[in-house]
Amino acid sequence: MSDGIRDQGSRYLEIDGVRGIAILMMVIFHLVFDLGYFGIFPVSTSSGFWRYFGLSTASLFLLIVGVSFSLSYARTADMISGWQLYRKFLYRGAGIFALGILVTLGTWWYLGEGYVIFGILHLIGISIILAPFFYRFGASNLLTGGICILIGLAIGNITGPAWLLPLGIHPAPFWSVDYTPLFPWFGVVLIGMGVGSLLYPDGMRRFSLPFSLPGWSSVLEFAGKHSLVIYLVHQPIIILLLLVFTGKVPV
Repeated sequence: MSDGIRDQGSRYLEIDGVRGIAILMMVIFHLVFDLGYFGIFPVSTSSGFWRYFGLSTASLFLLIVGVSFSLSYARTADMISGWQLYRKFLYRGAGIFALGILVTLGTWWYLGEGYVIFGILHLIGISIILAPFFYRFGASNLLTGGICILIGLAIGNITGPAWLLPLGIHPAPFWSVDYTPLFPWFGVVLIGMGVGSLLYPDGMRRFSLPFSLPGWSSVLEFAGKHSLVIYLVHQPIIILLLLVFTGKVPV
């Protein structure tokens, strides 16, 4: 998954590296999920260790989405402003959301029940569209994001019509293999924006790394730079490999 934002100027290796870690965690989580979902191995990702591993993965990635947005917006605002500035992120967000729609259609065709409804790509797309309105609040987004998370926890068990799904209110019964509503998850993006404003004010790193990155970190950096492509192709590749080695994946 990628936040769809290319930083202007130099990239910061620590951000690509952390995003790469999140992508690696995502691939591991989805492999474990597929093993259980297709009945290949008796493992559950809905409780216990793997549930918290999945929540940690999504949280880490969305945190980096917020940090990256803070960087990109600050750098872009040095060159353009007003409607032209907002339009840039509107188009980027819409593009990511459109990819989310393709994921919805693909999982509806392949899985049927439990297909992706407002998954993480949908969330990232909408978050990029909304984030410019919150950028001005800087470090205060730490508080705003926390409030957003608390709202999500408060309404998480509330049922309602399907058109409220993006907000975190859903019909009963409801189940999706990837459901990442704005409440609470946009709150994590906002917290990332708050962190970005503190660590990278005006889009520039204001600190030095206290350590040297090991040679193998280049793999994580590569994954972080190409996270959107990895997100789009990793599940079909996992399913194909499971089919080849076990023959148990339905096609």
